[in-house]
Amino acid sequence: MSKHLIAMILAGLVTLIATASAFGSKFSVVGRIQSEYSHINIEGYSSQSTVNDPTFFSSWGFRVFEDLGGGFQAMAMIDFGFNTNGATQGSREIFVGINNDKIGTLKIGRTHSPFADFAGGWTIDPFVYTTLQAAGSGGTMIASANGLGAGAYSAVNSVVRFTSTEFHGFSFAVLLMPGDAEKLEAHLGGALGGDGFNIGETGGEDGEWDVQVAAKYNLDFQAHKFQVFGGYSRDNVSTFQKRVTTANLKTEEVGRIGGVWSYNDFQLQGQYESVSDAIGAATCSDAAALGSIKEIKTRQCNSAMNPGGDGDVWYVGGQYKLGNATLVAQGGMTHAKRTAFANKRDAKSFTVGALYHLSKRTNLFGGYQRVNVIDRNTTVDRDRNTWTVGLRHLF
Repeated sequence: MSKHLIAMILAGLVTLIATASAFGSKFSVVGRIQSEYSHINIEGYSSQSTVNDPTFFSSWGFRVFEDLGGGFQAMAMIDFGFNTNGATQGSREIFVGINNDKIGTLKIGRTHSPFADFAGGWTIDPFVYTTLQAAGSGGTMIASANGLGAGAYSAVNSVVRFTSTEFHGFSFAVLLMPGDAEKLEAHLGGALGGDGFNIGETGGEDGEWDVQVAAKYNLDFQAHKFQVFGGYSRDNVSTFQKRVTTANLKTEEVGRIGGVWSYNDFQLQGQYESVSDAIGAATCSDAAALGSIKEIKTRQCNSAMNPGGDGDVWYVGGQYKLGNATLVAQGGMTHAKRTAFANKRDAKSFTVGALYHLSKRTNLFGGYQRVNVIDRNTTVDRDRNTWTVGLRHLF
């Protein structure tokens, strides 16, 4: 990038900030950068190593707030993802909304789902956005995008989301997405929407709305802190999937329960999900695999159900703060039941590692993950071993 172009960008940002301030808006540039050295060994293939940001944690964007009076604020967010090899992941959250500290926040546009950032999901996984994250290795399904779940960075198009403020420890979130919006649907591929070749479609038909609701309750008792949460996700059968009459596809439904207990520097967290008629968010995707599913030498979809099938996912973990370090041990399991098209598949994982906080904005992380796969659909169970060490900075 030329010095002249950089100067133009900086000048534009300064002008934008000054203009926003003049009109009473608070404007800020936000972002984060991460890179990690990861070594992945999948049974039957040569080991693969890379220095990159495979989860696309890195991003930059803009936040805008305007005081409307009476306790209300207008807000907007634009966020774009990239990795340290120069690839771009595209848009994350892009929304406009209204916030009131006593009521809650209403967002309209493209946002993360409650299963991702509100009740469970990445809120209970200290290794989220790294190659050690529980999503993809038997645990914490996220169901973020329109039929393209289990990707920590993904967001949902064309939605209205309301997140309440906390009332006496209780809060809730609701996300609604209109159906029959094929131009907005995720492209998973395959007749059942799960092969990952980016040619299929998912989402509702005939105006049916996809929905995700979640609630949680927080309680402090002396030095103990408790949180319980639950949620429900519904992904309607799309027009495309309806044409697969031999599969008799139905609406995908996911139920979630979980909790967190912390005492001083120690914390335990866990989550369980039951999946019925997986067609979109619960099937395999590039986002779930942390890369193209076709690159089987480095990627697996261990948290996925068989397309059109049922199953369950559980995850449990513990962490202990020791000075600036956080020690982590966690594990999970996915059980994908048999369908008319595929045999059952199980994936069990355990992960150990640590994060070291150099400051409030910068930390080191690293660890090891072992995934044991029992797949009745193949002749070889391709178990996986992953080692990683990385550095991230928020700005």
